[in-house]
Amino acid sequence: MAKSDFYETLGVGRDAGGDEVKKAYRKLAMKYHPDRNPGDKDAEQSFKDVNEAYEVLKDDDKRAAYDRFGHAAFEQGGPGGGGFGGGGGGFGSGFADIFDEMFGDFAGGRRGGGQQVGKGADLRFNMEIGLEDAFKGKQTEIRVPTSVGCDTCHGSGASSGTGPSACPTCQGHGRVRSQSGFFTVERTCPNCQGTGEVIQDPCTNCGGAGRVQKEKTLSVNIPAGVEDGTRIRLSGEGEAGLRGAPAGDLYIFLHLQPHRFFQRDGADIYCRVPIPMTRAALGGTVEVPTVDGTIARISIPAGTPTGHQFRLKGKGMSVLRSKARGDMFVQANVETPQNLTKRQKELLKEFEGEGGNERHSPEAHGFFSKVKDLWEDLKE
Repeated sequence: MAKSDFYETLGVGRDAGGDEVKKAYRKLAMKYHPDRNPGDKDAEQSFKDVNEAYEVLKDDDKRAAYDRFGHAAFEQGGPGGGGFGGGGGGFGSGFADIFDEMFGDFAGGRRGGGQQVGKGADLRFNMEIGLEDAFKGKQTEIRVPTSVGCDTCHGSGASSGTGPSACPTCQGHGRVRSQSGFFTVERTCPNCQGTGEVIQDPCTNCGGAGRVQKEKTLSVNIPAGVEDGTRIRLSGEGEAGLRGAPAGDLYIFLHLQPHRFFQRDGADIYCRVPIPMTRAALGGTVEVPTVDGTIARISIPAGTPTGHQFRLKGKGMSVLRSKARGDMFVQANVETPQNLTKRQKELLKEFEGEGGNERHSPEAHGFFSKVKDLWEDLKE
């Protein structure tokens, strides 16, 4: 029986590009695959025809030969030579190519030579700093328990004078294949973990891992203006990789300790300052500390109430990667006098006896006036 035209088998035109051919093949291979059509001989034959057509049309040289000589190009003694598949691959390798495309990176790598063992793990280090350090920045040292390259074998994992040899399980490819029906499944070699090499005579210091446990001392630069939760990355300072593979990274997470006086909101600083009642009533000045270590003098207007805020422009936190600073907000907390002497109490009574609550305490007067009106309404 004469073979069908390969282009017709895949349902593409003769001018179809490689991506179009692959897309058509993928669709038909899934449609006619024996696992989806158990016991269907027609579907099985169609699946074979689709694979045969794709095996030719995916290869530029084979496709050129087919376009010129037709099926004769792949018959024994034909211009293509060597029978079908003579150019490599064999029946079913077309589907294996698609399978590789979809799943080839699973477990780290495609078919071919050995691969390098994955880099070492990233590490996390939590660091607490004070608000002043966050404002000024800080150069400090930390001690991190981690894995480092073995000095005895210089990270190779092999004892002195020896080296790794090709893995006997995968013959140095780093991957092994198994056949299941029409599927060719490729996975990382379990013996060498994908490196393609094994250590026959391991280093006695690291046991062949190429790394050992050790505590490292690292210098860390904390820039001015960092906030709670800021992450600093130290590239290559994480866990060393197996047998010379690259090290991971170290991530330092900063946590700001609560301050006894200041509260922070972004680049702004807030604080509450107690003010004696007499100074709030008569006016005056108070001195307050700032986050940069200096003293700021604030003028208190006469009659300043509790809760009034004073803004000190440019006295807040440093802004990360900038020369700018936020603002500082000082909230007045008028303090009621306590432990009064007899004379002080007499003076306050004289003040109260002078009357004028509407003028001296307008908020209290207004409140009690409203309460009085409410009582009158309830009596009616």
